[in-house]
Amino acid sequence: MMRTEAEKANGGLLKRRERLHSEVSSILESRILNGELKVGDRLDSESAIANEFGVSTRSVREAIQVLETKGLVRRRHGERTEVVRDDVDGYLETLAVTVRQRFSTDPDYLLQLMAVRRMIEAEVLEILTDLESPVTPEIEAALQAMRTARDDGDFSGFVNADAAFHLALVHATDNQVLQHIYDNLSGLINEVMHISSRVPTKSLDEAYAEHASIFDLIMARDKAGSKALLRAQIDNSADYLRQAIEKSNQKKARKEE
Repeated sequence: MMRTEAEKANGGLLKRRERLHSEVSSILESRILNGELKVGDRLDSESAIANEFGVSTRSVREAIQVLETKGLVRRRHGERTEVVRDDVDGYLETLAVTVRQRFSTDPDYLLQLMAVRRMIEAEVLEILTDLESPVTPEIEAALQAMRTARDDGDFSGFVNADAAFHLALVHATDNQVLQHIYDNLSGLINEVMHISSRVPTKSLDEAYAEHASIFDLIMARDKAGSKALLRAQIDNSADYLRQAIEKSNQKKARKEE
């Protein structure tokens, strides 16, 4: 296994003995993520890695266990450890960063995010309305937070509770793939909701009533009704976002004149 120039400059020896395995795992993880070690590659033997870093084979085993927990490697009895790069969270996190970067140069890109959100959440209701207990305490708590924010006239708090409500719906499905996707985009979705909510269209009373209706339809396991109302809600939010983007573009155009 070739060592990077930075590692050679540091002598390749790890000095903080109390954190040996974490430092070994960190360097190996870096090699995997930057492509130096590719999917299908085999790591050197534990003894070879131990010699490279000047640590015990026990520290190497602990480091590899960390990598295995992260889904970056797979160990099999009698074989050298294999790089598998099963890091779906890391991939989706990168995807979210890409969306955010595109937003900085092309605000219209966020309208596509709204379309993705619509597809995900419609599928969420498809799943929830088939469950015996479709509503979780987290969903109820988010709806209560929206009610409290409405009564207090807390606009920002209402939007945050709104985002928490939709996130709780996704988590109620217990579908880990949907959760991974939505979790990594939820921060950006929250920001989009704050942007679209700046377009004055409906009162907090109306917004709360809309969410309460979705809640009631889910409780009644009304698949068609809940999905139709949720889609309409997200479509309206997309329209508000479009208006916000248009206003922003107009302001930029006036500044450039």
